[in-house]
Amino acid sequence: MMLITGATGNVGREAMRLLGDRAVGLSRAIPLGTVPSVEGVLYSPRAATPERVAWAAERGAKRVVVLSAATVSHPVGDLRFIAEFTAAEQAAQRSGLEWTILRSTDYAANALAWVPQLRRGGVVRGAYPEAVTSTVDERDVAAVAVRALVEAGHAGKTYLLTGPQPLTQAGKVAAIGRATGRDLTFAEIAPEQVRQGMLAAGLPAEIPDRLLGSLADYARAPGPASTTVADLLGRPARTFADWAADHAGAFR
Repeated sequence: MMLITGATGNVGREAMRLLGDRAVGLSRAIPLGTVPSVEGVLYSPRAATPERVAWAAERGAKRVVVLSAATVSHPVGDLRFIAEFTAAEQAAQRSGLEWTILRSTDYAANALAWVPQLRRGGVVRGAYPEAVTSTVDERDVAAVAVRALVEAGHAGKTYLLTGPQPLTQAGKVAAIGRATGRDLTFAEIAPEQVRQGMLAAGLPAEIPDRLLGSLADYARAPGPASTTVADLLGRPARTFADWAADHAGAFR
């Protein structure tokens, strides 16, 4: 049995689907005492504390796969967020379990934050339209995570997971437009306008801090890219256009 923390998140939900009855999700609604012995744990530091890794080891886990971020090896933005992922990696490395670390770029699902704007009209208003990242499909991250959980040969490995194509934010909006058959554009506004809009929407300050700090750096230099997804899965990594086509309904 594999224990999935963040089982309702973008990667965790897909990992649960791929593993089927071999997985159990950990949430606040599930008492720890009811979770059966586990072979491995998918550890999302955004959804669980490092103590969960130690707890999984006590339940018989042999390996841990950490959902980390590319910013650990390619720093951008606010250093405090990098420190969170670094601490999660170190907790896994100290756990005594076989560990594998997945350092991902931004998930394609982050584009769903544009849904409210695109349902109101054909314009995304945001900062740093020329920020470039090789956005990774969260389904590919989940597929790699599941392989690292169930296959031998991944212990002690750190993988940089990215999509196959660098795109600007404006390029992503254009890809959504092609997928939906709509004429969509990205209109630049000041970063402080974005920040105030997100705060007014009730989001905690760390969300705009995390987003805007990274985008500012990616506007100066593109984020990292790798072929690791294709190398590990034996098939091409999904493009952002693929993701947009699969999620077109959300943007209409």
